[in-house]
Amino acid sequence: MTMSRLFWLCLLLLLSFSASAGPLVQFRTVLGDIDVELEDDKPVTTQNFLGYVQRGDYQNTFFHRLVPGFIVQGGGYLVLFRGTPFASFVRPPEYPSITNEFNVGRKLSNNFGTLAMAKTEAGPDTAAAEWFFNLANNSTNLDNQNGGFTVFGHIVRGTNILQRFNNPAAATNHIFIYNFGEPFTSLPVLTTNAAYDDLIYMDISLLNVQVKLGTNKVRQISWKSVAGKTNFVEYTLFTNKPPTWFNLATTNGNGTNYMVTDSSTNNSRRFYRVRVAY
Repeated sequence: MTMSRLFWLCLLLLLSFSASAGPLVQFRTVLGDIDVELEDDKPVTTQNFLGYVQRGDYQNTFFHRLVPGFIVQGGGYLVLFRGTPFASFVRPPEYPSITNEFNVGRKLSNNFGTLAMAKTEAGPDTAAAEWFFNLANNSTNLDNQNGGFTVFGHIVRGTNILQRFNNPAAATNHIFIYNFGEPFTSLPVLTTNAAYDDLIYMDISLLNVQVKLGTNKVRQISWKSVAGKTNFVEYTLFTNKPPTWFNLATTNGNGTNYMVTDSSTNNSRRFYRVRVAY
């Protein structure tokens, strides 16, 4: 059964509706794209992660730890001067550690396909920049260890990419090795003669909607489309409480920025969202 997920609700007026889903972020990698829905009821953790994304702190980061059947981890290192002979590893900017939210809101277990914060052995409240994807059902261990590892997102598209990490020998056109030298002991790379270009980099972006007022009061709704999926642009009216959504446009996404217009004379009283059929 096809399931639709709302990835962002863009309000034109100062009025709030309860969204049925949290923000969507996309991890673009050489192995394929991973779309993740973040959890609104883990507010400190989600906003901390989005802060790193929106500041560009994760630019040129890569998966730096892989344990097949357990986790693949990122957010801890980036490459300076990527693509040059002077490339080197550094840590990204790291802001103050956040409060562990494992027991805040709904209990979210460390099951396959979930995104969780990494932390140190010093205590539960030590998560900062690093995160990991669960490659298996790790709930028995990670839900109980060190106060529980906070799950703050789950994959809505791209679980096949995670499965490739679980069975790297079967990854088409790619070879994974795990020893790249200090400080890495289980680093996935693309070739056996690995260089900086063989790291598995990621481009993390927020899939959000923007609404602008064009000429003749035409509303312009733009968003970064989700590739290979049907993207619906919908609107509701100011007077609809709870909101009833109507279709404005439908398109097949290709991963690029799309824009549609709403030339209705009543568009000043409309709210917009983009829904993706997963």
